Amino acid sequence: MTLKLSICSYSFRRSFESGVMDYRGYVAFNQNHGFSQLDPWMQHITPALDDKSWLADAKSMAGDAGLPYGCIAVDGGHIYEETEAERAQRRDMAYRWLDVAESLGASQLRIDTGGPEDLTDEVFEIIVDGYNDLIPRAKGAGVEIVVENHWGATKYPENTVRLLEAVEGLGLLFDSNNWAEGTQERAWEMCACYARLTHFKTFSFDSQGNDPSVDLQKAIAILQLNGYDGVWGIESTPVDGDEEGAAIKTRDLIRRALGD
Repeated sequence: MTLKLSICSYSFRRSFESGVMDYRGYVAFNQNHGFSQLDPWMQHITPALDDKSWLADAKSMAGDAGLPYGCIAVDGGHIYEETEAERAQRRDMAYRWLDVAESLGASQLRIDTGGPEDLTDEVFEIIVDGYNDLIPRAKGAGVEIVVENHWGATKYPENTVRLLEAVEGLGLLFDSNNWAEGTQERAWEMCACYARLTHFKTFSFDSQGNDPSVDLQKAIAILQLNGYDGVWGIESTPVDGDEEGAAIKTRDLIRRALGD
């Protein structure tokens, strides 16, 4: 089976902010360095919400590069807010991004749960109902909704598993790092079987090309033992600011761990 790799454009957020990279540059980076699909952070394709010409250009760029759209990572379209009015605003944003995903032919859309870390039954029910509204709509558009262990209650593996077991059709964007302190390796073990995409976090590299702060080889092995056969996605966050270098080093780390 061909190894498939991707990198979320969030990995280049400082390069975008400084003007060193733009969206066309992100697409070119993926094409030039052996990545299999485009995984944009919504901030980097925000014009697509209102500008049909920009949306068409983004689709054309991908087609010219021979790269499909994978997962669009959405901030601001999460499910839970305290009031119905606020929830309706967030849902409308999720719908708008779903339209963009459908237009681009993206396979996945990340929608967070929102809400507090304390997952009460009342909050849980609202979150479940929200995903049960989004998922059939997304399925009709050919898009899979995935939740990431990102913030709020999903930092805790027990909450993430509870949600995934309760919502049919909801997949997991498995982030190697975004877990509450002291739960990381337990979370890998508990949640690997639900993974539909990954975000491997790296921060720095030793002389062997490994990140000394985290045993990513172990996380990869756990995913393999659980039958993961999806795209191996990266969301690198280098402390030294060398975003392109970190992307390549993380790509190579994953390849080594998989024996590729």
